[in-house]
Amino acid sequence: MLLVVFRKPIKSRVLVALFLCTTLIPLSGAPDAERQRVLAVVQPAENFSRAEAYELRPGGAATVFKMQNRDAFSHPSANMPFGRQLDFRVGNGIFKKIWVSSPSSTTSSDGLGPVFNARSCQRCHLKDGRGHPPAESEKAEMMLLKLSIPPQNETQQSALLQNRISSIPEPTYGKQLQNFSVQGVRSEGELTLKYQELPVQLADGETVNLRAPTYQITDLQYGALHPDAMVSPRIAPPVIGMGLLEAIPEADILRHADPDDLDGDGISGRARQVWSDEHHQVMLGRFGWKAGQPTLVQQAASAFQTDIGISTPLYPVPYGDCTPAQKDCVAGPHGDVPAQDGTEAATEMFDLLVFYTRNLAVPARRKVDDPQVLKGKRLFYEAQCAACHVPKFVTRRDSIGEEQSFQLIWPYTDLLLHDMGEGLADHRPEGQATGREWRTPPLWGIGLTETVSGHTSFLHDGRARNLLEAILWHDGEARAAKLRVIQMTRAERDALLAFLSSL
Repeated sequence: MLLVVFRKPIKSRVLVALFLCTTLIPLSGAPDAERQRVLAVVQPAENFSRAEAYELRPGGAATVFKMQNRDAFSHPSANMPFGRQLDFRVGNGIFKKIWVSSPSSTTSSDGLGPVFNARSCQRCHLKDGRGHPPAESEKAEMMLLKLSIPPQNETQQSALLQNRISSIPEPTYGKQLQNFSVQGVRSEGELTLKYQELPVQLADGETVNLRAPTYQITDLQYGALHPDAMVSPRIAPPVIGMGLLEAIPEADILRHADPDDLDGDGISGRARQVWSDEHHQVMLGRFGWKAGQPTLVQQAASAFQTDIGISTPLYPVPYGDCTPAQKDCVAGPHGDVPAQDGTEAATEMFDLLVFYTRNLAVPARRKVDDPQVLKGKRLFYEAQCAACHVPKFVTRRDSIGEEQSFQLIWPYTDLLLHDMGEGLADHRPEGQATGREWRTPPLWGIGLTETVSGHTSFLHDGRARNLLEAILWHDGEARAAKLRVIQMTRAERDALLAFLSSL
């Protein structure tokens, strides 16, 4: 087989044609034969003496080869036609837009809140990257607290079982705690946290101290929480490559699911089914820490509603996550006007924002042929990390965006739910996801976290201060993999971390 590695962006159709000719089948091939070739291409690596074909391009033809600085996550798909790049730039402006309270002379930017967690998408996803938890004395700006209660009646229980809803909002404070508000409206409360050090002894004698967080809600402004209230802290994940994840065929994701662990490897990934308000049907969940959103449209609309308090065509209620118990919030001014389709984020504005998030490109890999990186890749496979962090997929031919169609991608995720053990449990069920389950997060771009975001905080609540700590928090289905890492020599751990840093 001819191995072709492209080091410069080229046209999407050119890459697809070359990819088919060298890796899959001729363009005239039968669909069944094409399917078999695709399955062959995404098989796990067996040779670790050199990089695999196309491994340099984790986002396929959409991969960007730019300076890997703070803007590394902010570039458009490399295969995007020139005529669509203006839409991307405008969408970028909407992503960065600072929303203001109503009424305002800037009618296209008002409608903030009345209670909110951030004034823009960029405030949580700084430089399109990863958020971080607040220091113990800081106000939370890149972390939010999800809220819910157990079902209170048969109707709610039935809706959960049918996947029509994911959770029951806390009656007074809604779906999450908003710690900011516009003038004249009280914010809901404050999130504080403290850490306790937990030492972990490695086989070679090195000790790693983990941070176990404790969360507390203070200064509640609308009364006490429900006695059975459940909370879950979340930091904002990076938003690169999301359009490519949306384009992975559902069948290829389900192929990795093994809910009953029939193969006996101790790993039983589960697909989560969620209700799509966009398509009015149950669909596969792909986005969010617990795979709670099926599409980028719903992901973006939900964030607008709960994080910023902005109405959209999908969720047109103008007061965001306010509840009837917050009368001043519900009755406050809003920015819905007929010229904006009766919403605060008009249809065209919202569509451009979604187009932007769909096309945030994945940066090229680094050091794919480095001997230490290749050794680390082998160790990654041997530790069974690739059982959940599945390296590669081929996206659908009929993807929503032409930039995402029929690309070989390397996200290192299966998009499935896994029991990660008691240490990472939030004890807050969310739809089909239990309080111990989390969706496998993609690893592409993880080695650029510090470059882009200025920190190395990992996991759903940012408790891990580096990649080794993140690994050592793994448990449950990932316990065997963690124990293998604990038993590694220092040189082996360094190689494993070098591989992760190359992603």
